[in-house]
Amino acid sequence: QVQLVESGGGLVQAGGSLRLSCAASGFTFSSYAMSWFRQAPGKQRELVAAIISGGYRNYADSVKGRFTISRDNAKNLVYLQMNSLKPEDTAVYYCSTIIAGRGYWGQGTQVTVSS
Repeated sequence: QVQLVESGGGLVQAGGSLRLSCAASGFTFSSYAMSWFRQAPGKQRELVAAIISGGYRNYADSVKGRFTISRDNAKNLVYLQMNSLKPEDTAVYYCSTIIAGRGYWGQGTQVTVSS
């Protein structure tokens, strides 16, 4: 079965850094685009970053220049390196993919940025 498991969240001060990881299983990881979303309480889930199987990347304007998405196809891992963190980055972060028209999501990992 398709499974996505995020890790690496935690509490960090503004200006600090954090790296999130997502371990994928149950599908041919290298063939699919992967994305990171985040959702803060009372707000809509938003796309943070996406990486296509070939390596092309896209970022939300709010994180461009601060966050980097990457993947290790040999290990079925996708990462989100977050630098220069701001309090507004506080949210639950999810990794996601779409397989055969169905969206898959991990359980999420909490990121809290204090001022």
